[in-house]
Amino acid sequence: MKIAEFLSPSAVVAELNARTKAAVLDELCQALAHAHPELKADRLLDVLREREKLGSTGIGEGVAIPHGKLAGLPQLVASFGVSRPGVDFDAIDGKPTHLFFALVAPENSAGVHLKALARISRLFKNNRFRQSILDARASGEIYRLIAEEDARS
Repeated sequence: MKIAEFLSPSAVVAELNARTKAAVLDELCQALAHAHPELKADRLLDVLREREKLGSTGIGEGVAIPHGKLAGLPQLVASFGVSRPGVDFDAIDGKPTHLFFALVAPENSAGVHLKALARISRLFKNNRFRQSILDARASGEIYRLIAEEDARS
């Protein structure tokens, strides 16, 4: 599974305006709904909020992967956003989060969902790669960096 299969270039936000956890989730859902007009941002937001109630998806090292499942969704979809100043996302290491990968999967897709989460976390463990994303200024460049890194691994 490659990230380009579920992340659309139009769902990449080069600079999130959000400064709170709730606002980040909202902005990521807006980007996802923009890239997939058949989806409603408020439904996506409900899914991500419900998952966050179970515990933060801030995995540390400046990365968060908010995720959840949505009934009736035909395929896995994602959005990605960057916050250079960082946001308090209740990450496990207590540090600000800068890179956000929102993932929404079909309701009955445990295998695909888990594979996508594992792929994203493996990719974003690389410090050099994380820094290259933070240094990039345009959404197209960020998408290209993600696709290239994903193709290498």
